Amino acid sequence: MTHPTSRVAAAGSALLLATGLTVIGLSPAAAHVSASSTTTAAEGYARITFTVPNESDTASTDRLEVRLPTDTPLGSVRVQPVEGWTAELTEEELPEPVPVGEGAVTEAVTTITWTADEEHAIAPDQFQTFTVSAGPLPAEGTTLVMPATQSYTDGRTVAWDQTAAEGEEEPQHPAPSLTTTAAETEGHAHGASAEHSAEATAADASPTGQSSTDNALTWVAVVAGVLGLVAGIAALLRTRRRG
Repeated sequence: MTHPTSRVAAAGSALLLATGLTVIGLSPAAAHVSASSTTTAAEGYARITFTVPNESDTASTDRLEVRLPTDTPLGSVRVQPVEGWTAELTEEELPEPVPVGEGAVTEAVTTITWTADEEHAIAPDQFQTFTVSAGPLPAEGTTLVMPATQSYTDGRTVAWDQTAAEGEEEPQHPAPSLTTTAAETEGHAHGASAEHSAEATAADASPTGQSSTDNALTWVAVVAGVLGLVAGIAALLRTRRRG
């Protein structure tokens, strides 16, 4: 059985170690700039969100630069506004055309730079998110590596641009990345639209543009009207005979 004094000493050592790491600027569990997405389906469009924590105890993050891949470019890139931050998209001509969908991309957004005003920089112990709408995503199994550079108000910069091969440990400054998955089937992705189109087709098939159900109800009403008219005429004839 472990002696109580030994447990106290071990806990104290761990506390001292954690404190020492903080003093020299290394947190026990350092966060990093990362990317997440609403979908990773190939050929689709996604909302990619970059999460940016502030790791400094004394300075604020006032700038973020993200570089997009040029070998698998994203044909469409739009940024979501962030209060107090301006976004600049840099578009460049690609070294060679890249097939995307049924065409080819010769120019693409290669860099997105967000810059904060003095009141909206990311302070210590805070984080901010930056979202873009982008696509179409490349083929299944493609890893989109998007290196980022985080700048602080004290002039320090941190490059999040390291990658690791499969099976290797995560590097100290990993680059934000996403790996695409299989494309969604058309039936799954557009089921509601297909159903709506089928209903529209059925309606267009009738001469008046009504659905078959509406036409049936119309004929029922006509027949009922005719029968009512015949009954009225018969009653009138009976009345005259009695008179």
